[in-house]
Amino acid sequence: MTYEISTDPARLDLDVVHRYLSEEAYWSPGVPRATVERAVENSLCFGVYAPDFSQVGFARLVTDRATFAYLADVFVLAEHRGRGLSKRLMEAIIAHPELQGLRRWLLMTRDAHSLYAQFGFTPLANPPRVMERHDPDVYTRLTRR
Repeated sequence: MTYEISTDPARLDLDVVHRYLSEEAYWSPGVPRATVERAVENSLCFGVYAPDFSQVGFARLVTDRATFAYLADVFVLAEHRGRGLSKRLMEAIIAHPELQGLRRWLLMTRDAHSLYAQFGFTPLANPPRVMERHDPDVYTRLTRR
């Protein structure tokens, strides 16, 4: 089977992206669809498409396309894993012409360190310099309003 990777925003299936992020991803349970839509609109997104043109994977970069990129929301649907798609997706991201010459790339992962290490990602060199403001329950609070 031949899969395709594209950055064409018109091809993204936001139903697939939202369902995965809100129901399956450990990092964004319950994320509202409007939040996903806004994130996609303001990011450089990559879709992975099966031969039948259905979307089976996704990644997005929050980036200024000059100095910095934060890689987020990377996934391949379970039934399409084991085919090298995450590696192909990462190759496409790293090679994208608008992302060349960036000084810093960041990402967070609970379980895919070995994948990202193949593309030059390492643990933070100086963790005390990195700070965060983290609100893991934000989506739960938003849906209660």
